[in-house]
Amino acid sequence: MKVSDLGEFGLIDRLAEVLAAQGGPELSGRLAVGIGDDAAVWRGENEALIATTDTLVQDVHFLAGRTPWRDLGWKALAVNVSDIAAMGGTPDFALVTLVLSSDEDAEAIDELYRGLAEAGEAFGVAIAGGDIVHGPTTIVSVALTGHGELDEHGEPLVLRRNAARDGDVVAVTGALGGASGGLRLLRADGDGSEDARALIARHLRPQPRLEAGRAALAAGIRCGIDVSDGLLQDLGQVCKASRLGATVWRDKVPVDPALRALDAQEALRCAVAGGEDYELLLVGDAAQIEQLRDALDVPLTVIGDMVIETEHRAVLLDEHAKEIDVPSGGWDHLRSEA
Repeated sequence: MKVSDLGEFGLIDRLAEVLAAQGGPELSGRLAVGIGDDAAVWRGENEALIATTDTLVQDVHFLAGRTPWRDLGWKALAVNVSDIAAMGGTPDFALVTLVLSSDEDAEAIDELYRGLAEAGEAFGVAIAGGDIVHGPTTIVSVALTGHGELDEHGEPLVLRRNAARDGDVVAVTGALGGASGGLRLLRADGDGSEDARALIARHLRPQPRLEAGRAALAAGIRCGIDVSDGLLQDLGQVCKASRLGATVWRDKVPVDPALRALDAQEALRCAVAGGEDYELLLVGDAAQIEQLRDALDVPLTVIGDMVIETEHRAVLLDEHAKEIDVPSGGWDHLRSEA
C-alpha cells in the first residue's frame, strides 16, 4: 500500500497505532495531548507545555519567484502560531530548520529571517536557533513551543478537537476563502486591483487568532481547530474526534468579500474547501459562543450545528436543508491538491 492510498490523515492514524503498540516510558503519562490534534500538550508542574511543528516546501506550500522571501518568513512562523492559537495557548520560542541549495542567494535568506523576526515581534515569539542543511530545494521548517494554563485538577486547559457535544453550535472567526483566492491570483499573476492585493495578502501573511483562542477558553469553550486544510475538512476532523456529525449552512458561511467581488462563482468552494485561512473554528453551546462574540475584536459567525450522525461527516446544506456536493473536500498533503 502506498501512502497516497492512505492519504495524510490515514497515515497519521496508522503512525499513531504504531506508537501505541510500541508503548513508552513512564513519563508518557504526562503527555496530555498527542498525535491527532493541532499541537502536542505536556503536563508541566505549573503550566501546560504546548509544542507544534509545520513545514513549508518550495512549489508545494509556496511559489518560488512569486512569494517574497520576507513574506515566506512571516508565514512559516504564523502557521505554527495558528496551531498554538487553536489550542488556546500562548507561543514562546521557535527553532527554525532550513534546507537550502548551495547557490541560494544569501540576501534572500536575510529577508526570510527579517520576515521571521517580524512575525516573532507581532506574536511574541523568540527565534531561538535551529539548523541549516543542504538539499535540492528550499524548505523552511519551524518547531514552536508555547504554554497554557492548568485547571483546578492539574489538567491542561486547552481547546481540543474531541470536545464537541451534540447540540453545540459551530462558529468561525473572520472570513473564509481569501487565502485560496490569493493563491489562485498568484499563480495567474493577479490583476493588480485592490481586491486582488487583499486576497494575495491573505495567502502570504496569515493572521493567527491568538486572542480568540484564549478568549474561547475564558468563555468556557473547550473545542476548537484552526482552518488550515479547508472548512469542511477541518470540521470533519472535529466530527471524527468527537464522534458526531456537523451541518453547515451555505448562506451562513462568511465568504471573504474581496473574493466574492472578484470570483463569485468560485467563492463558495474556496471558502469551504480552499484552506490556509488560519481562522479559528470554535464549537460550544450557544450561550458560550454569544459571550465569546461580545469579547472579540474580530467577527465570529455561527455557521452550523453538531448533530448525531453515524458516519461522523461535516456536510454543507442549502436553504432547503439539501446537501450540497463540494467538488473537493480540502487539502491532503499525500493526495491531489484541493
